[in-house]
Amino acid sequence: MIKLDSTTIKNFKAKLQIKEPWASIIIFVLNILIAIPLFIIIHQNLKDPEWPLHIDRILIFIVLVVIIQLILRLLKTILIICIFLYLMALLYGSVFGNYGFNAVFEDYRSMIYTMADDANPQDIIISKLLPFPNKSKTIDAVEYDNPKVRNFALMATTKYFRDIKGYKKQRLMIQCFAVFKEIRNRWNYVNDPKGKEYIAFASESLQHFSGDCDDHAILMAACIRAIGGTPRIIHTGGHLYPEMLVGTKADLETANYLIKELLFPNESRGKEVHYHIDERGQIWLNLDYTATYPGGPFMSEEILGALTFN
Repeated sequence: MIKLDSTTIKNFKAKLQIKEPWASIIIFVLNILIAIPLFIIIHQNLKDPEWPLHIDRILIFIVLVVIIQLILRLLKTILIICIFLYLMALLYGSVFGNYGFNAVFEDYRSMIYTMADDANPQDIIISKLLPFPNKSKTIDAVEYDNPKVRNFALMATTKYFRDIKGYKKQRLMIQCFAVFKEIRNRWNYVNDPKGKEYIAFASESLQHFSGDCDDHAILMAACIRAIGGTPRIIHTGGHLYPEMLVGTKADLETANYLIKELLFPNESRGKEVHYHIDERGQIWLNLDYTATYPGGPFMSEEILGALTFN
């Protein structure tokens, strides 16, 4: 039986110690990586006293860095072991194509961007319990398995955003955004015949890219579903518009970054990404023709019903 005395433990700890200045450098880098997101959270949740030169925010950041530095110093030995295991796991993930260094970098960048430039949530407001208008006709019109609809959607995915690197997991999301861009750029709003509600099939709308809001919603939903996305059509009373399923809050962070920095930077500059959260906590982005980028402002807050195409 091996007996561990204080000397043995001290020698073991000494072997785990990283020599200076590398230990200080590692702790400093960790400090910054932890302090920045924490500071953003604190900044967004504290009332601004409007001090000159934002001195209050500067003091908060300094105090935060000092506190984190002290904690990291106290946990230095344990911390080094954890970092080593973490780096080994990332190295394994990078080599064998799973979650690796690049994925961590993209996730951290998306998180920081979303904290600094947060998206705008919109609660689903169902003011009345009404049947979805022309439900059966709308379902039939969303002909996602029509070859013309499928081929158009494929064309859109080859026309836009094919050179976006490092977002393999978000490929479907990016392709749905490409479909939105193509339809949005070509859509021409035309009223229905006077006194009649005309429901155009998706393949019909492809001929001239013209029609009213329900025709646009049907075409968008059909094309999104044709390439594997999950769309739904929202009824607000006098207006229909399409939405697409993004996923979780983590997926929203990535979508927010993609929209505002890589895919629609000019259209979304200085604006927020709006979204709905359903009863299961899933995120849906607005794809209405009134929006110039995915997640644009809602035309109406009142929602009377939703028709989801799984």
